Amino acid sequence: MRRRLNENRGQSFVEFAFILPFLVFLVLGIVQFGRAWHNYLSITDAARVGAREAATHRTTACATASTKINSMGIIPAGSTIGCTLSGGAVTGQPVRVTVTYSFSIGLPGFFGVPAFARNFTIQGIAQERLE
Repeated sequence: MRRRLNENRGQSFVEFAFILPFLVFLVLGIVQFGRAWHNYLSITDAARVGAREAATHRTTACATASTKINSMGIIPAGSTIGCTLSGGAVTGQPVRVTVTYSFSIGLPGFFGVPAFARNFTIQGIAQERLE
């Protein structure tokens, strides 16, 4: 009987069972952060390209910027594009292009428990002077 109490056959399995949830949450967190970072880079690049396009087409700056950003196809679905001309369509005036996206990070609900979710707004802003 004493020999059976000193055996360690199931110890590693129990330790793995304790650590597994933390490892799963760590991997899910890394994946969610990677998705958010990818969306941020895409939105920032789209805003930069849109602002450059608007700067070169002074008379139709905002319409041209929106068309260029949408034609690229890199921004996530549900993104909004904003464009602001300060001082009208005059050479040298700034044009500001903003791309905004609402991103949700969370885990699905289990057994009827509501899902843990957190919403974030990712925004890419670029400004150029009209040519």
